[in-house]
Amino acid sequence: MTEPITREKALELLKKHNKEPFHIQHALTVEGVLRWFAQDLGYGKEADYWGLVGLLHDIDFEEYPEEHCLKAPEILAAGGVGEDMIRSICSHCFDITVDLRPEHEMEKVLYACDELTGIIWATALMRPSKSVQDMELKSLKKKYKSNGFAAGCSREVINRGAEMLGWNLQELQQKTLDAMKSCEASVNEAMQNLE
Repeated sequence: MTEPITREKALELLKKHNKEPFHIQHALTVEGVLRWFAQDLGYGKEADYWGLVGLLHDIDFEEYPEEHCLKAPEILAAGGVGEDMIRSICSHCFDITVDLRPEHEMEKVLYACDELTGIIWATALMRPSKSVQDMELKSLKKKYKSNGFAAGCSREVINRGAEMLGWNLQELQQKTLDAMKSCEASVNEAMQNLE
């Protein structure tokens, strides 16, 4: 197994290929969400690894949106990312651009939560607080049902991800909301400190 990339190097790699603050914020959010899920699902010793997968999952999206997860392996390998992590990252594009089914529980969580974090974030922006801290599941469920809201976030992928995990949609939504609450402050702080 390849020596894992450090978080510092991973963040450097992310910033090299992503200039839009929105994309960096999304990467930091998914990192925090995956770290939370690692703890919640009993993979605490792997939390750093899960977090790095979340941080780097959209590495090629800003530069190559039409070839998302097709350009990623090359970029990641050149940045010193191991094959196992590259596989996990690319599996979140299953049935979109790659035929790489999520196998490990972490890959399924990434697949299920990636788009959902977008809907939760969009819902938070509609709130007076602009935060997830005071958001309840019922608010999220209401926005989730409105297909015109955060339309770029695929409900089909989220639903399929919940199914892969063996969870109902409400359980996935609640856990992801809790995960986002756990990392919102650190993501906001990191965004303020962006160079």
